[in-house]
Amino acid sequence: MYRPLQFFIGLRYTRAKRRNHFISFISLMSMLGIALGVTALITVLSVMNGFETELRERILGMTSHATISGYGSGLKEWQELAEVAEQHPRVTGTAPYIQREGMLIHGPQVQGSVIRGILPDEEPKVSTVGDKMTEGQLRQLEDGEYRIILGVDLARILGVMVGDRVTLVTPSANVTIAGVLPRMRRFVVAGIFDVGMYEYDSAMAYIHLEDARRLYRMEEGITGLRLQLDDMFHAPQISREVASSIPGVYQVRDWTQYHANFFRAIQTEKTVMFIILLLIVAVAAFNIVSTMVMVVTDKTADIAILRTLGATPTTVLGIFMVQGTVIGFIGTALGLVGGVSLALNVETIVPAIEALFGTQFMPADVYYISDLPSEVHASDVLNITGLAFLISVLATLYPAWRASRTQPAESLRYE
Repeated sequence: MYRPLQFFIGLRYTRAKRRNHFISFISLMSMLGIALGVTALITVLSVMNGFETELRERILGMTSHATISGYGSGLKEWQELAEVAEQHPRVTGTAPYIQREGMLIHGPQVQGSVIRGILPDEEPKVSTVGDKMTEGQLRQLEDGEYRIILGVDLARILGVMVGDRVTLVTPSANVTIAGVLPRMRRFVVAGIFDVGMYEYDSAMAYIHLEDARRLYRMEEGITGLRLQLDDMFHAPQISREVASSIPGVYQVRDWTQYHANFFRAIQTEKTVMFIILLLIVAVAAFNIVSTMVMVVTDKTADIAILRTLGATPTTVLGIFMVQGTVIGFIGTALGLVGGVSLALNVETIVPAIEALFGTQFMPADVYYISDLPSEVHASDVLNITGLAFLISVLATLYPAWRASRTQPAESLRYE
């Protein structure tokens, strides 16, 4: 009267009985093991996704999505190039820049830095440095005033504040009657920015584009043109389209080429963490194997009776596969709920734990990202739950096959 028979008997075997509490306990531990593994996988990968997104946004806030530069010499007719690039429907902004190296001096402190000349009105189109100012504003960079904006760590190293003066020494030199002297110019510190990445906060300085042009003798040229795109994940494709639309020979590079090794390392780390944490699910699956083997041993007489009543080996195989699959399904479902819930609330849970124990897991003076960002990707959740359930099903194959090989006469001989 029950159809299919395998589901009825398999589900019945999953319920606890008086004489097999130990087996039921191991089944419960198997479910919890799978749930723990799935929860850990979803949470860890979500946090890593959050870190990757946060780092990408901070990096792209300083480097832009794509750049157009010349070969050897700088760009001279950059206004025309900017007009052509902005005609592309997916280019949302352009801004020129000059980038050179220099040495900043304040009293006894000397620090090498990257000097970037910008137009204050155009720079917000391609970067977020204007939003990261802790003191001063970008518009305070004026042509001919020789003002400079420093990263927060660079200002700390030099020991300067807004209003102080620093001397910028360039690699080029002047030939005078006194000999060859380095070119230098005194600048007034007009602002300080903090983007949260030591690479930029300790080495980047901004000056006006025209001041940089005079200081580095760029005449009418610039280093390149920075582009902002509507979708940074399509930067390689869009940059190629922009390059094909520009007449002449220019070099067009996107952010994936500038930081390919960095983001490839993050992706490799995510893959390794996925494999390591998947071993938790594999250990829980071994518990399913041991549980099912004990169930088969305990139910040998029942299997023999079913066989004598006409049950086929395939039916017996299905009964025990149903039992093991139910364990895997419940564990995976619990892990799915727990993992997604934890990943979505980790930014709230971690501060609460820190407040409870009076500590800070990631101090702001040590780590540049002092909180735990989390970003749940549906593809990661599907891959994790799918693999966990598949491992659980595979773990039932051997015990179920062993049950299907039970011989009724041998099993009932001493009953």
